[in-house]
Amino acid sequence: MELKQAIEKAKQNNQMAFNFLLDTFWNDVYGFQLKRTENENDAEDITIQTFSKAFDKIHTYNPDYEFKTWLFTISKNIHIDLERKRKSSITNTTNKTDDPEYYDIIDESPSVEDELIIEQNLAKLLRDIKKLKPHYQEVINLRYFQELSYLEISDQLKEPINNVKVKLLRAKKLLAEIIKKK
Repeated sequence: MELKQAIEKAKQNNQMAFNFLLDTFWNDVYGFQLKRTENENDAEDITIQTFSKAFDKIHTYNPDYEFKTWLFTISKNIHIDLERKRKSSITNTTNKTDDPEYYDIIDESPSVEDELIIEQNLAKLLRDIKKLKPHYQEVINLRYFQELSYLEISDQLKEPINNVKVKLLRAKKLLAEIIKKK
């Protein structure tokens, strides 16, 4: 499949085109993020988010530009947003004295009420997950509840790793749609 043809088919929600684009550009985007983050897990998560966002917004892609450059831009922006979130959570310390070595660290551990809310939200999330097709339930369970790597999931399901990534991407999108409907 040619790149331009794959992009046009992807704009029509063709699954084979999405797989082709993912297979073609996965290593480039992952390598780009690995250099930026110097962390394999972060690079992989950002790469998945990149393809998720790119596939959601593929209709906005301008063919006057390189597709790979467009993906890198999306990837870079996701990384910048994540870094901003991390930095804002780190700055939750206050200096109470003139001594620059003394900091009062804000306790961010959840209260009893917070834990109850988290438990209730988890129960709702589990009910929503059960509304998904079984193969989507399985991949979400393996990744987020059993905390398996993509490679371990691939081995367990006996599927190529890129299929696992796409399946997880789709499962998260479908789950988000179910949650939004409420």
